[in-house]
Amino acid sequence: MRIKNSAGYRYAITICDLLSMVSDTGLWPDFKNHYLFAMNLPAIKYLTVNEQDPGWGLITTTVGLQKILPLQAYPSKDHPSPYWFYPETGRILQEFQLIYITEGKGTFRVKSKPAITVSAGQIIMLFPGEWHTYSPAAEGWTTYWVGFKGRFAEQLVQQQFFRKADAIHQVGYQEKMVALFQDIIQHAYEEKPGYQPLISSTVIQLLGLLHYTIQNNQFTDPEIVTKIARAKTMMQEHPGGEIPPEELAQALNISYSWFRKMFRKYTGLAPAQYQHQLKMQKAREWLANTDKPVKEIAYILNFDSPNYFNNSFKQSTGITPARFRKLWRSGA
Repeated sequence: MRIKNSAGYRYAITICDLLSMVSDTGLWPDFKNHYLFAMNLPAIKYLTVNEQDPGWGLITTTVGLQKILPLQAYPSKDHPSPYWFYPETGRILQEFQLIYITEGKGTFRVKSKPAITVSAGQIIMLFPGEWHTYSPAAEGWTTYWVGFKGRFAEQLVQQQFFRKADAIHQVGYQEKMVALFQDIIQHAYEEKPGYQPLISSTVIQLLGLLHYTIQNNQFTDPEIVTKIARAKTMMQEHPGGEIPPEELAQALNISYSWFRKMFRKYTGLAPAQYQHQLKMQKAREWLANTDKPVKEIAYILNFDSPNYFNNSFKQSTGITPARFRKLWRSGA
């Protein structure tokens, strides 16, 4: 944009310069809400990393917001190598990226797969070392993105929280997700001491929200959600496991095989495992806050014997019930 000074001369100022100036004045919140993000002005930032930052487990490499107008050339020249690319030839990055489309649509392609249409409300997840290309349709689009790398992200893939085979995720328009991207942009432009671990922690929160959304998108049938919620409530009301999983399924008028499968898919635990964890939670609560003898707690929670309770508790916590109570009451 061009600004006219008191002498009548005009000079150019980039959005990046303007963002830096606003960040320094402390006026960022008003500028962010009423100008930058409301107008979808471009905010593109490639970040510095000091020697200590990688020890956090995750570093953020780039973050941005960009609106591509109808028939506008893409990509813009604001990106340095190796980020800039020709959509016809694609590129390979050595980092992860999340690209959140909030307006418009376009195409996305990874190696050995045909191009697919992507649109507003979807997130593209890019993986390091994987060829890809994407571009907006003629109508343009608006995207937020963030790039990151480190052992934390690698572990998420190793543990299959995210998979290369599932690069496109339907998340809809989420104000909380947009707010996280905007928060990363704000702190990236301020570049105050310690900003890298701060924004990288926000990236972790963003990944957590994405995973949460993916998991819950699997359960669009309200009847399934209602039955699982009812089963959890019944288990919590009977922490001693007085109602076996088979009887729970019968009470909910569903087959046990279906119940076990859906319960595990929903919670990550088999019904019996969930009940066992409830038992351990209740045991810790009573050991800490009551004078109930260990034998009585074992009996109330339906363990076969005090010895079996002792062994189960130690396997769960690393210490015996008596030792847990002693340490708790000593403040250790």
